[in-house]
Amino acid sequence: MDNLKVTVYQGYLFWENIDKNLQNISLRLSNIRERTNLIILPEMFNTGFTMNAEALGENMGGKTMKWMHDTAVKYDCVVTGSIIIKEDGKFYNRLIWMRTDGTYEHYDKRHLFALGKEHNTYTAGTKKLIVELNGWKISPVICYDLRFPVWLRNVDEDYDVLMIVANWPERRALHWRTLIPARAVENQSYVIAVNRVGHDGNEVYHSGDSTCISPNGDVVYYKRDEEDVYTFSIIYDEVKKIRRALPFLKDADAFSLEG
Repeated sequence: MDNLKVTVYQGYLFWENIDKNLQNISLRLSNIRERTNLIILPEMFNTGFTMNAEALGENMGGKTMKWMHDTAVKYDCVVTGSIIIKEDGKFYNRLIWMRTDGTYEHYDKRHLFALGKEHNTYTAGTKKLIVELNGWKISPVICYDLRFPVWLRNVDEDYDVLMIVANWPERRALHWRTLIPARAVENQSYVIAVNRVGHDGNEVYHSGDSTCISPNGDVVYYKRDEEDVYTFSIIYDEVKKIRRALPFLKDADAFSLEG
């Protein structure tokens, strides 16, 4: 299996300004100088983490998804990140996995951040998503999901990469930096976690701390406080090697999720 080239965008998000965010991200991505397979954007990359869903929610196939498709075509890769979607009278914090041919998958955030009253505005998802890219199996999740290891458990080697998009505040950055390596080691997978930087409209500061951790717990990429567009490779042999040397996923407890 080929190595995978991944580009992460750790950026400042303009509060509740879809057009300005899409223009800014397009400008930042124009600095990409090498071939990539996947561009990862933060949680609610076109608005910031807002509860103003009535004003900012888009229908499936709307402006932002069209921009995602145009960007995927431009860079000949998958583009992913979460946006506010309105569907059947409900709002979702929905991750879109957009391919170059215009087909896509989606994942609705399972764990809504009650401390920020996210559950009062958005509807929680109920289904996991595993997508394939160049033979890699990738499990995308959103921000607060990181705190729930049962939901993220790599059962029967379902995935090779756990991918997290986030608006995770600096005040809890220690938790972020602790949980990400734990998820990588316990699930014997890469973890790629992409956060935003800067203050949001509620004056909450985000330090970024976007990172990629190998299945062995090694740091592949890390950036704090600054905007960054960075491309790195992940290596499938690293996944095979750690699972072959320490096959403890085979000894995991059987369980089922309810509700």
